[in-house]
Amino acid sequence: MEIALTPLEFMRRSRRLFPDRLAVVDGEHRYTYAQFFDRCDRWSAALTRLGTKAGDRVAYIAPNTHAMLESFYAVPQLGAVLVPINYRLTGDDFAYIIQHSGATIVCATADYVATVEGIRAQVPNVTAFVALDGPAPAGWRAYEDELASAGPPGTAITIAKPTIAESDLLSINYTSGTTARPKGVMITHRNAYLNSVGTLVHIHMTPADRYLWTLPMFHANGWTFVWTVTAAGGTHVCLPKVDPAHVFPIIAREHVSILCAAPTVLIGLAHAPDALRAKAPRGVRVLTAGAPPAAATIHRVEGDLGWEVTQMYGLTETAPFITICEPRPEHAALDADARATIKARQGVELVTSGEVRVVDDDGHEVPHDGQTAGEIVARGNVVMAGYYADPAATELAFRGGWFHSGDAAVVHPDGYVEIRDRLKDVIISGGENISSIEIESVLLTHPAVQEVAVVGMPHEKWGEAPHAFVVLRAGASIADDELRLFTRARLAHFKCPQGFHVIPELPKTATGKVQKFVLRGRRANLATQ
Repeated sequence: MEIALTPLEFMRRSRRLFPDRLAVVDGEHRYTYAQFFDRCDRWSAALTRLGTKAGDRVAYIAPNTHAMLESFYAVPQLGAVLVPINYRLTGDDFAYIIQHSGATIVCATADYVATVEGIRAQVPNVTAFVALDGPAPAGWRAYEDELASAGPPGTAITIAKPTIAESDLLSINYTSGTTARPKGVMITHRNAYLNSVGTLVHIHMTPADRYLWTLPMFHANGWTFVWTVTAAGGTHVCLPKVDPAHVFPIIAREHVSILCAAPTVLIGLAHAPDALRAKAPRGVRVLTAGAPPAAATIHRVEGDLGWEVTQMYGLTETAPFITICEPRPEHAALDADARATIKARQGVELVTSGEVRVVDDDGHEVPHDGQTAGEIVARGNVVMAGYYADPAATELAFRGGWFHSGDAAVVHPDGYVEIRDRLKDVIISGGENISSIEIESVLLTHPAVQEVAVVGMPHEKWGEAPHAFVVLRAGASIADDELRLFTRARLAHFKCPQGFHVIPELPKTATGKVQKFVLRGRRANLATQ
């Protein structure tokens, strides 16, 4: 008899094999797998009492807490659909996503209750509001009270579980929506299951692993590590807020062995004060994705901290991983700089993700020469079912039978893909295509530079030319001429920025990606050079 491919299978297996192993650490809270899944069952029972049935939407606005983690099991096992919302968005964004997804129950932690209260009139279809922590205000239900209503811990919980088909929706994950309304990415049980299995094939984990939640769980379902860690029988170490002052002590205290981090988080950890970084044990494994990390950042994390960095690539629409920069034996013989350069590439297909290609405008695969750029396209097991209630956007994304990523990349002779830019961020200067990422990678090797973003600005002669927005390391200062000479010594001259602008911080989306369109909007305040 066939069993659907669903991450709920990881729940079933770990409940049976690891009941007494530590599953979750969240501050003072510590739950074994038996206790963790008992809580999940209790919340499933409570949701059923609230009228939740298969296909209903349950929205969450919460950081990385044990209650948020429980949602990834309690909601799907009812056949309901989880809607994890980016808690860094505005109240109007919350209202739009709740209404657009059709959510009937909204759960939020104390930090967001007031914001949700302010939009209640905009979400008339919501039938229950649940306070995940702290006292429940008027009109809200208290999460822990709802769990307790099932009886003392350990009491047998009876839940009517529907038959899950692997094509059923598991979650709707909304994109950042930096220039338009966010789109709802429909992820199926099959998508999530195969992403987790593929991750485990390439990133071997065991019950001894302790995973630190430096990555938001709302972000593409925590890159499916909400299920992957459980599948391995490892320990989830929750972290509501990423702050180096807390991260390094927690890594040491909880014996963390693995974590995920977007490049912006890696930069913050790599440039933390020496006294903090000295607390970190060596040998921690780090998976990075979300934006191409600079080789200089990887070199610093591996060289200074002694951590092992692996680059992965994907999108919310691909559940999310479709490639991994898998190490090969021959890489070990390279020096640290050369290894970091390779590690900054996006790599090769995961064994479960399906087919990935880089194609030109006519849909033909580009030569594997490391020079000819095209768009990354994919088809296979982890690609979304489509955008919820948006057939036009779905049709555009899947034109020609492939999902189009919008990322410009080259393929090296060894088959490793390397992103050169978002297609919309490629700078065309005097007819030459210039990769902003290439320039950023060079500038990040300068000891005074902590972060940088390069965008195209109008230029009277060349049409447009690169301009660099630079965030300096604490206490550093530098002249434009020094940065200009630095880049001219390392890049073809037509690629060198025409202007350098030191700013206190880069504008970023709620998931940490740099908003280059905001930087381009500053052109009116900059003299054309």
